Amino acid sequence: MEFSALPVRRVERASYAVLPGEEPDAPEPAAGDRPPTPVWPLTVPAVVQLLENGLDLADCTILLGENGSGKSTIVEAIAAAYGLGVEGGSTGARHQTFASESPLHEWLTLVRGAGASKWGYFVRAETMHGLFSYLSANRSESPWSRDPEFHTLSHGESFVALLGSSRFAKDGFFVMDEPEAGLSFQAQLHLVAELADMARRPRAQVLVATHSPLIAAIPGARVLELGGHGIRESRWEDLEVVDHYRRFLSAPRQYLRHVIDDPF
Repeated sequence: MEFSALPVRRVERASYAVLPGEEPDAPEPAAGDRPPTPVWPLTVPAVVQLLENGLDLADCTILLGENGSGKSTIVEAIAAAYGLGVEGGSTGARHQTFASESPLHEWLTLVRGAGASKWGYFVRAETMHGLFSYLSANRSESPWSRDPEFHTLSHGESFVALLGSSRFAKDGFFVMDEPEAGLSFQAQLHLVAELADMARRPRAQVLVATHSPLIAAIPGARVLELGGHGIRESRWEDLEVVDHYRRFLSAPRQYLRHVIDDPF
């Protein structure tokens, strides 16, 4: 077996996982009956492919796809299987405002690198307000915290401050779900530089779900496009989102005429 110090070398279906409809005592469908409709997230082709074929993770892996393609569901499940808080934070974070995660993490097992760091951190755009409230509460209770008061900063400023903290300066598994939300063009470029630097560390690893062609351009990243086809590896220049951005910027009216009666 090839030696790897990456925190997560591969994601697979756990041998003990029993999916809905596979229960030993489930009744056999009668002749002529329609097969049972799969339950979410087994209705998502990318999730089905992950469970059937597994997924190898690189130093930096980027997942892209339309809303509902499964990218956030998959990164959330991998983060949870690693032991990270599902609403963001490290392996010790247990704050939760609303249980919305899928059961996918219960069906997964992670193949870890030998001697790899067990540290990690998960940041997701939709729950960052709750994460900052959690961190602010801990900050007020700890005289050693160097965190700013995140809620006094803009979304972009608070994210950059979090990224610049010691949490991301060490080895470990760093997972982000749509981190570009609320970030300006320049801030996204800063994020690309930070993520690329993390991925270059021998014992650090980055996994990101994004809609941003800027984030997808991280040098050396393994880029995976999710959709009705499942999961397929792609080059940056061949991504659908890159093609759409190029076409829109060169001729916005060609797109806007489909959604606005009288585009400028």
